[in-house]
Amino acid sequence: MEPAIKWAGNPDILVTVKLASLRILIQLVDIQIEAAPRITLKPLVPTLPCFTNIVVSLMEKPQVDFGLKVLGGDIMSIPGLYRYVQETIKKQVSSLYLWPRFLEIPILDASTVAAKKPVGILHVRVVRAMKLLKMDLLGLSDPYVKLSLSGDRLPTKKTTIKKKTLYPEWNENFKLIVKEPQSQFLLIDVYDWDKVGAHDRLGMQVYPLKLLNANETKELTLDLLKSTDITDLHNKKQRGQIVLELRYAPFREDSASFSGPLDRFSRKASIIDTKSSNESYSGAGLLSVTVYGAEDVEGSRHNNPYALIIFRGEKRKSKMIRRTRDPAWNEEFQFTLDEPPVSEKIRVEVMSKRTRFGLQSKESLGYVEINLADVVNNGRMNEKYHLIDSKYGQIHVELRWKTV
Repeated sequence: MEPAIKWAGNPDILVTVKLASLRILIQLVDIQIEAAPRITLKPLVPTLPCFTNIVVSLMEKPQVDFGLKVLGGDIMSIPGLYRYVQETIKKQVSSLYLWPRFLEIPILDASTVAAKKPVGILHVRVVRAMKLLKMDLLGLSDPYVKLSLSGDRLPTKKTTIKKKTLYPEWNENFKLIVKEPQSQFLLIDVYDWDKVGAHDRLGMQVYPLKLLNANETKELTLDLLKSTDITDLHNKKQRGQIVLELRYAPFREDSASFSGPLDRFSRKASIIDTKSSNESYSGAGLLSVTVYGAEDVEGSRHNNPYALIIFRGEKRKSKMIRRTRDPAWNEEFQFTLDEPPVSEKIRVEVMSKRTRFGLQSKESLGYVEINLADVVNNGRMNEKYHLIDSKYGQIHVELRWKTV
């Protein structure tokens, strides 16, 4: 939905500003707001209200008008101040919510519905950039690139920083997990690194994944823009170009045949999708770890359990559930790998954390280490494990390996 919103009111809002011993009373009056949002309800699910999130983006910079009175006088009538305040508000709001950036408002707990499953991997090679903006006194910049996919909450991927150049060469490769290739797009941001303060954005661009053919490498040379607002006059300024190589690799159908949530703590044997004896284990893939919940975990000091997943030195945490011995997390964690982890283990540990200040704030409630060779061989394992260093505790974990 893309409604046009116009709202005007005459509220009487008083704000007290304290500067040292001086207290200043500011009155906010005559508020007017005009905006053109895009409102998306997604993903659609069979549980009322039939969507899990409200996603809001602004299609153009908002118009915000108001009056500020101090000691009875309207300070917005001061020459130049009104325009400065207007432009500052537009800039700050646009940096947060102007499309393709968005505000996501959760409506349903994602653990109660089936979440979108990964369907492939986007391989991105950041090759080079040309004619970037000059940002330092010597007429050079210290550029680096940030990559992410729309609708993805995973950390952004970053290139290395190239010092003092307007023509950086990276030739660096990245992998991003794709869930909706027909609607997602790649976000490309080029920044100038600064030792002190915020890093300045040199330019940005977006590229829809639906323009890519599966398993075909596409080389792109994209013009960098100030923003995605086509009416922004600053977009006419030359900000340079960036060269990328993109390849979308969907998962094989046989490795993606397992889908949908499982009944909590249903005891099932591992589901076997055994590879033929002459098939070698090679190629990139996605390791998915779903921690459904635990039973009979008990701490000596507190019971506020959360799951900790440790793999290749990287740690991922689930949400913490207070005051329970039978937590239900229903959370999935994903790792993109260059090759199958046939000789590695993954550690899943149940931890408890004190919710108030005090000594001994964290405590281990038990752990399990799982050989990933079994996961690579079977395609999927869905087991309930007894926790080591726990008397009765058990944890329900599902692991999947999908190749491209």
